[in-house]
Amino acid sequence: MITGMLLLGLTLLVYLLAKRIYTSSGKMYFSPLIITPLIIISILLVMGIPYDSYNAGGQWLTKLLQPATIAFAIPLHKNFKVLKKHAAEIAAGVLSGTVIAVLSSMMLAKWLHLSGELATSLVPRSVTTPIAMSISQSIGGVPSITAVFVILTGVLGTMMGPSVLRLFRIDNEIARGVSLGTAAHGTGTSKAFEFSSLTGTISSIAMILTALFSIGLAPALLSVFLH
Repeated sequence: MITGMLLLGLTLLVYLLAKRIYTSSGKMYFSPLIITPLIIISILLVMGIPYDSYNAGGQWLTKLLQPATIAFAIPLHKNFKVLKKHAAEIAAGVLSGTVIAVLSSMMLAKWLHLSGELATSLVPRSVTTPIAMSISQSIGGVPSITAVFVILTGVLGTMMGPSVLRLFRIDNEIARGVSLGTAAHGTGTSKAFEFSSLTGTISSIAMILTALFSIGLAPALLSVFLH
């Protein structure tokens, strides 16, 4: 337990240093979500520390995901009037994005010839981690593998998202928020707040709606796809 707590402290220290580098450089490949796991994994491998020992302290970071997700309610409350005005557009955009995300995941799994468990673990990759893991378990996937796919999706979406938005000249705050929140969940939402408070708020609601839509759509679409 002591080792786990020490490694938890090390994780937080590495994250804070990586965040400072990212803030000063502005380069996505210096993102704490990329740098921190790479450094921590390297340390565990070099020192021969098993994951269970690390997770004795690291589990607290996982548990903080749930209250962190709930905290997105604060900017939602502040921009409630804008959300109400554009509710239909936001819902339609997120719903179509969710369907595309689930179907593209299934097609990617088929193209890579992934086995049953791996394929179903990939399906909820565009949903925020706690809910994605629950969806994965309910459809026969492996939650821990799903978490990896979610992180990869978030990082890639955050790296590529701004370039895609510029390429297609999407400068509307609502459209940007829906795109980043639907495609890259919490990581994309963090990036969205760098554009503006409203963009981040829209991304927050898009992330939450994506999770809600996926709970119903993922099992249904997976059942149809497999048959």
